[in-house]
Amino acid sequence: MTIRRITLPRSSFSRRAAMMGGGAGLMGLGLAACGSSDDGGSGSGSDGGSGGGGAGGTIKLGYIASWSDGLSMAYLLDNRLAAMGFEVEHTQISDAGLLYAGLSEGDVDINPSGWPEVTHKAYMDEYGDKIEDLDAWYEGAKLNLSVPGYVDISSIEELVGQGDRFGNRIVGIEPGAGLTGATQDSVMPEYGLDEDYELITSSTPAMLTELGSAIDAEEDIVVTLWTPFWANSTYDVKALEDSKGAFGEAEALHILGRQGFAEDFPEAADYLGQIKISDELYNDLEDKVVNEFGEGKEAEAVEAWLEENPDVVPAPPEG
Repeated sequence: MTIRRITLPRSSFSRRAAMMGGGAGLMGLGLAACGSSDDGGSGSGSDGGSGGGGAGGTIKLGYIASWSDGLSMAYLLDNRLAAMGFEVEHTQISDAGLLYAGLSEGDVDINPSGWPEVTHKAYMDEYGDKIEDLDAWYEGAKLNLSVPGYVDISSIEELVGQGDRFGNRIVGIEPGAGLTGATQDSVMPEYGLDEDYELITSSTPAMLTELGSAIDAEEDIVVTLWTPFWANSTYDVKALEDSKGAFGEAEALHILGRQGFAEDFPEAADYLGQIKISDELYNDLEDKVVNEFGEGKEAEAVEAWLEENPDVVPAPPEG
């Protein structure tokens, strides 16, 4: 199996500009791929890209590595697709808009963990006619505002008028995240929080660093979080009640493919549509990938999880 990691940096230009040029795609942005191989693989199409209707082609996974649902599912799908005889390429992208645009342009074949129903609906409205929904693998995903467990409030409404207590800040994640848009455009105006608070955007790791530091010092902080996410059990946090439903309904997490993926890879598409993971087991997978094994050992984490849970994910057909 060959894994090529291409990291797409955040850019100041628009999502459309980033993907102009059609076939040039991600490589047209001047990105370099460095490859490492282990025990072989069964080859790819003659052009080096996705090819063939069965095992032996190359499937390109695109995901945001700092979003641990995408990271964990990428390596789980890598493991299963490799067992079917596919080569797998990893493309790490730092912005949700670029990920959906890249998927629609065919620069990547699969987004392992999309939030198309609510959180990323705007991206699906823009690019969805060139994206295939291969099926949902998790039910009940939800966005929220959270505070440390020791903070004496339990609802978003109780944040109103208490901006000074929280440094007049809500600590968020990446600017292009659907969670960021929902917080800025729906939650804050719906509850009147935009009068007392500023949404600070940076990255998921930066948000977690601030959260951890505040908890260590027993300081008050408000952050944007979501379920499923390993941080909900690792940190002493509680989700604030959203009585007005400003974050929208709970949604499912989906495996999304580029247009034509199911036709090009029918065996892979059929198999991926069978994957269903419960909240408890998914949290265990994510904890193994992010915390127990850590960066650089994601494949080992997935192997360990599969050994402990052999019946959760169906065995793939042999390539």
